[in-house]
Amino acid sequence: MLSAFARAFRTPDLRRKLLFTLGIIVIYRVGSFIPAPGVDYPNVQQCIAQQGNNDLLGLVNLFSGGALLQLSIFALGIMPYITASIIVQLLRVVIPRFEALHKEGQSGTAKLTQYTRYLTIALAILQSTTVITTARNGVLFPGCGVDVIPDDSFMTLTIMVITMTAGTGLIMWLGELISERGIGNGMSLLIFTSIAASFPAALWSISAGVGGIGKFAIVIVVIIIVIGLVVFVEQSQRRIPVQYAKRMVGRKMYGGSSTYIPIKINMAGVIPVIFASSILAVPGLVAQFGDPTAGWVQWVSRNLVPQSAPLHIALYVLMIIFFAFFYTAITFNPDEVADNMKKYGGFIPGIRAGRPTAEYLDYVITRITSAGSIYLALVALLPTLVLVALGVSTNIPFGGSSILIVVGVGLETVKQIDSQLQQRHYEGFLR
Repeated sequence: MLSAFARAFRTPDLRRKLLFTLGIIVIYRVGSFIPAPGVDYPNVQQCIAQQGNNDLLGLVNLFSGGALLQLSIFALGIMPYITASIIVQLLRVVIPRFEALHKEGQSGTAKLTQYTRYLTIALAILQSTTVITTARNGVLFPGCGVDVIPDDSFMTLTIMVITMTAGTGLIMWLGELISERGIGNGMSLLIFTSIAASFPAALWSISAGVGGIGKFAIVIVVIIIVIGLVVFVEQSQRRIPVQYAKRMVGRKMYGGSSTYIPIKINMAGVIPVIFASSILAVPGLVAQFGDPTAGWVQWVSRNLVPQSAPLHIALYVLMIIFFAFFYTAITFNPDEVADNMKKYGGFIPGIRAGRPTAEYLDYVITRITSAGSIYLALVALLPTLVLVALGVSTNIPFGGSSILIVVGVGLETVKQIDSQLQQRHYEGFLR
């Protein structure tokens, strides 16, 4: 492995791509600590030291690499782009024009990407306004007695919104630069960087709360086991064999080859976990604006806010399973795959082309997604359940979703570096 990395840096073209990617990551991390105009940085640090728990803001802060609570120019992180990308994918089901663009190939994809950029900027304006409002009202730092935005004039707040929105646009551009001139998917690597940057602080908070080196060692072992489970499942595939019949086009013979359709156990990725976490965090955020003595506020604080509450866990599992099936149904259309196979003379051995093929693919996808959704729920809950068993506060930005993203992006990036090495040296990381 180390020799493979050494060969990667000895290859001029690959070294240039790696250094360019690392340079963009450094710029991204530096921008996460530059406060936005109008923010009192010492007061922000004081509030961070005594902040309360807020699951929704904690989730956004996780994906921004801690920049949200710093109220920096990159406070929104990559979340507006993630949200915009998911919305555009969901709109393909509702808006026929989007589905037609998706089928047009590269030109249609470029148009959808342009729509995603516009929507990202619109969401960034909305989210920056929300973050600034919560900071002024004391919701961002509950219990903190100092003002993080001393000057709340209209001009100052407008400049803050413009700065945070511009920061989101810059992050989006940096991610696209990595995809074009670096190694790996730029947006995914920026998310990876944000989450990995929060790991040391999360591990330190766990070590301070478990009360003993033995319990901390148990937590580390569980994390390693979960990482191994994620690597094993993410690499697993159900390969459906496909045979293409021979056909004559002019004087040339085409087809006659055999291939397969690779279907991953977890086709939805980490999206179901993010959706479920975001939706479950909304009631707690709304309850913070209500009367603390009200019955519904106390019920929400007791049953939905704590991650260890039985109702929270049950709803979390059900939402993960639902969104796993929902997102898989959007991203994989058995009817479309069956039509494309029939168009090019392909068929699954033993299955008739057309409608029977679509029904068979739907049957396979349903079974695989059932196992994949249970796997997602298990990975998302296992770290929390272990921390509950050890008596550690679970309202920390460290869980199954973080491990899923970090391991998934890491595997994909290593595969790309490995393919680059094999093109030049015929030898990758694995011999």
